[in-house]
Amino acid sequence: MFHYLVRRLLVSIPILLGITLIVFLIASKMPGDAVLAMISNETPQAEDLIKLRRGQLGLDLPVWQQYGRWLWQLLHGHLGYSFQSGEPVSAVIAARLPATVQLMGVALLFAIVVGVTLGVVSALRQYSWVDYSFTLFGFAGVSIPDFFLGMVLVYVFAIELHLLPTSGFGTAGEAYSLTDNLRHLLLPALALGLARTAVFMRYTRASVLEVMNNDHVRTARAKGLREWRVIARHVLRNALVPVVTVIGLSLPVLFGGAVIIETIFQWAGIGLMFINAVTGRDSPVIMGYVLLSAVMVLVSNLLTDVAYASLDPRIRFD
Repeated sequence: MFHYLVRRLLVSIPILLGITLIVFLIASKMPGDAVLAMISNETPQAEDLIKLRRGQLGLDLPVWQQYGRWLWQLLHGHLGYSFQSGEPVSAVIAARLPATVQLMGVALLFAIVVGVTLGVVSALRQYSWVDYSFTLFGFAGVSIPDFFLGMVLVYVFAIELHLLPTSGFGTAGEAYSLTDNLRHLLLPALALGLARTAVFMRYTRASVLEVMNNDHVRTARAKGLREWRVIARHVLRNALVPVVTVIGLSLPVLFGGAVIIETIFQWAGIGLMFINAVTGRDSPVIMGYVLLSAVMVLVSNLLTDVAYASLDPRIRFD
């Protein structure tokens, strides 16, 4: 296992370099200018000051030199400074990351608990009205885009029913409280997690139905074991192996979906930071977000493989 992990980490290095190079080239070709994005319409646009500022930021250098400077900073553990605020990019990300982790964590926990539970119940009640109802919910959850679902939730629960706030991390002008934070978190977490809930439910249902027809399950029933013990010890343990893979691969999807959800609900996380960076042509912040996303994809794939091997003793990594 150790040698496998080392090989995976070594292979990840050129992948990360390739991703950052491609994104850096795309960011450099974006229309507009980072310096002009900092200047309002009321501010006089002196050409000399603009050239001076571009020189200070290194934007007057060729693209390959700009990427080389950024890569040299990265090798020294530094992600550069934001063009907009002048803060270190690592500090900007660190300040926004807890909000995104909170949003993703609640959404993923909700999706796993509800999705796996509904999938097991749907499989055990195959071809019943419960199974058909859950299947309809699954198709609807997969088909509806996150942004549309978020707007529907805002309209129903915030505008019509006045049960939950429409946006923000907390109520403006009030001291932070966990209850108030959870009230603001509920709608974006539901919007982000419902689609994953439908996916987990469908995979769990299919996996449970497949395992229930295996010989070892029939043998366990023939021994006279109680049904709940057969389901818990012989069905779920084997059925959850492919579901774990889907859950692990869903982490990057949740991270990407957080960009849209955080923009709709004005949730002060990494996604909203990325949108503001794109609007302001803030290349260092964009690169920091892309690097974090790429690392999350590679780490989630690695953790999925490790979890897969721990659940299925037949799998070994040499």
